[in-house]
Amino acid sequence: MKVISANNLTKTFGDFIAVDNISFDVSKGEIFGFLGANGAGKTTAIKMLCGLSKPTSGKGFVAGFDVEKESEQVKKNIGYMSQKFALYEDLKVWENIRLYAGIYGVPEKEISSKTDLLLESIGFQKEKNTLVKSLPLGWKQKLAFSVSIIHEPKIVFLDEPTGGVDPLARRKFWELIYQAADKGITVFVTTHYMDEAEYCNRVTIMVDGKIEALDTPQNLKTEFNQNSMDGVFHQLARKSIRKAD
Repeated sequence: MKVISANNLTKTFGDFIAVDNISFDVSKGEIFGFLGANGAGKTTAIKMLCGLSKPTSGKGFVAGFDVEKESEQVKKNIGYMSQKFALYEDLKVWENIRLYAGIYGVPEKEISSKTDLLLESIGFQKEKNTLVKSLPLGWKQKLAFSVSIIHEPKIVFLDEPTGGVDPLARRKFWELIYQAADKGITVFVTTHYMDEAEYCNRVTIMVDGKIEALDTPQNLKTEFNQNSMDGVFHQLARKSIRKAD
């Protein structure tokens, strides 16, 4: 079952083509890696898929909704987490959870029980009243991901979610991603860490706004005669001629 579909999606800013005619599908429960160097067009593409930016041309469908014409419905069916986490540092852990539950449209009568359930599931009961700014970075990351899916969305978009955290915290974070995928949530993730590309079901690599490769990590390594996704990425990234989105 396809939950994300991009058909010739294009985004231009004047004469600059940020995203150049990209097409792909993502299935329910899939962990889909969206890779590319800075300036490749990843963030622009994600903004279109999240209903935050209208395509210049082409079509995109997320959770069955047109990203251009039904952007509000798209937003209701997705979660989103970026490298900056978007948590409120001066609020307590439980206050952040309740706040995001409300933002994501969880019914008022369910917010209290969902807050308690989330605190228990991520082992944060003792940190319930801790200010978020006092949490270690890895814990903030865990909390940010958990609140991004508190409303049980069909898809969660993760834009560089592991930037700046240590390797152990990154591995633990990927355990959360696998748990979400096991529940049927589709995970659309961008990352600069090529070892993380190995954890995805399929990977696409963008260069200068275009998709240069799309397949499983193993198939890509075979196709480009490389031992690692890092090797595949660098082989393709050499084609890049631009430096910024």
